Amino acid sequence: MRLFVAVNLPQHVRQDAWTAASALRAKCHLVKWVAPEALHITMKFLGEVAPQRVEAIAEAMKTAAEGAKPFPLCISGFGAFPNVRRPRVVWVGCEAAPPLELLQHRVEQEMDRIGFPLEGRPFHPHITLGRLRREAKSSDFVDFSRDIEALNFEAEVTAESVDLMESTLTPAGARYSLRHAARFEG
Repeated sequence: MRLFVAVNLPQHVRQDAWTAASALRAKCHLVKWVAPEALHITMKFLGEVAPQRVEAIAEAMKTAAEGAKPFPLCISGFGAFPNVRRPRVVWVGCEAAPPLELLQHRVEQEMDRIGFPLEGRPFHPHITLGRLRREAKSSDFVDFSRDIEALNFEAEVTAESVDLMESTLTPAGARYSLRHAARFEG
């Protein structure tokens, strides 16, 4: 099974972010857009995992979440990785608040402890909206910077758990299902 650890968002925030990006979706046909119900903040991608490891992952998540209290997340703005001149991934931004960074660090440590290597790059919290298709070229996105700057979205949500998600790949895109939630105290 293909797994990742995430902070999920309320459905109304997912839908509002999706709606806010509608003008960009209408113009950018070379982007494979993520369905609104799949929008989340990835904390750690685990990849293909044997089903018998789920229990150990759930315990590691529980340890990572110990002592955490629900905390606010500020979501705003749009951007792209590596940048808007050469986009590969289109995203909605998420403030790198200290409780989120601490949680992600603890998730990394606990997952490393059970055999999932540390991520080699810094954590940049974001909500992936879409990925450019293989056939897309930078020249196809000449006005992308201007188009993305014209978008506006802001929301504040409360993170209440860190979730183990299963990703099932289908021709229509990935479908996500909750496997385990480590709820915060409070």
